Parts: sequence; C-alpha cells; structure tokens
Amino acid sequence: MPGTVYVINGPNLNLLGTREPEKYGRSTLADVEALCRDAATRHGLTLEFRQSNHEGDIVDWFHEAGRAGAVGIVINPAAYTHTSVAIFDAIHAVALPTIEVHITNIHARESWRHKSYVSMAAKAVICGLGIAGYGLAIDGLAALLKQQSGVVR
Repeated sequence: MPGTVYVINGPNLNLLGTREPEKYGRSTLADVEALCRDAATRHGLTLEFRQSNHEGDIVDWFHEAGRAGAVGIVINPAAYTHTSVAIFDAIHAVALPTIEVHITNIHARESWRHKSYVSMAAKAVICGLGIAGYGLAIDGLAALLKQQSGVVR
C-alpha cells in the first residue's frame, strides 16, 4: 500500500507545547510530526507534514496533495474549523479521504467551537485524545486504503 499522506496543521499549532498547555499539553509540533512519521512508516506510507497560519496555504496544500496523487489527508484545521468554507471546498475538490483531528474535544468547549465546516466534508473526525489522535487518524486512513484495495486483515 504505497502512497503519501499529507498532515496539515492550521493556525497557532506552531505554538504547541507553550500555548495553553493545560488544554493542548506540552508536546510540540515536532513531537506531533515524529508521531505521524512513525505511524506512516508502520503502514508503509510516506508523509508530508505542514503547518501554516494562512488559510490560502492550507487550500494550496490540498490542491498539491490531489495533484501529487496522495492517498489521504489528516488535517487539524484549528480555528479554521469553524470558519473556513474554502477548506470545506478544497476537501471536495480533491476528493481524497480526509480525517479531521483536534487535540481537544471541541464539543466540550465553547458553543461556537461545536460547528465544524471541515467535519461536513471529512470522512471521519477524531477529537479529544491529545496528539495521539494524529496517529489514530493515520491508522484509520491505512485501514480505509486496505478496505478499498480488498486486502483484509
């Protein structure tokens, strides 16, 4: 099952480890990347790991993933979760299986965080499991790919 998974991180996630550690923990974005690389390697996948505070970059990376023939996308859209029709449209435009990840449980937070435009387009959502959710998302993508290829384990 060769292929590349894009992991895309939205605004302020570059501050992981120092930003509100009582909510987001002490793990850094580098720790998240290492976890994702390990998960991808376990499944024979390669990884493109990105972070931006700019919505247009995120949309461009979806387009890039589509052109490159990526097998799926894991996204933590952060604050764009609740506002970005552009990311919603990009998910539909590239038609790649996309899993939305959040470190915290967005449904247990402020009411305005309960609405996710990304969830309406994503194949699945993982939230509230800390950075472990990223690894679970890659595991989930690998399971989907095996299912689609007819390989049963």
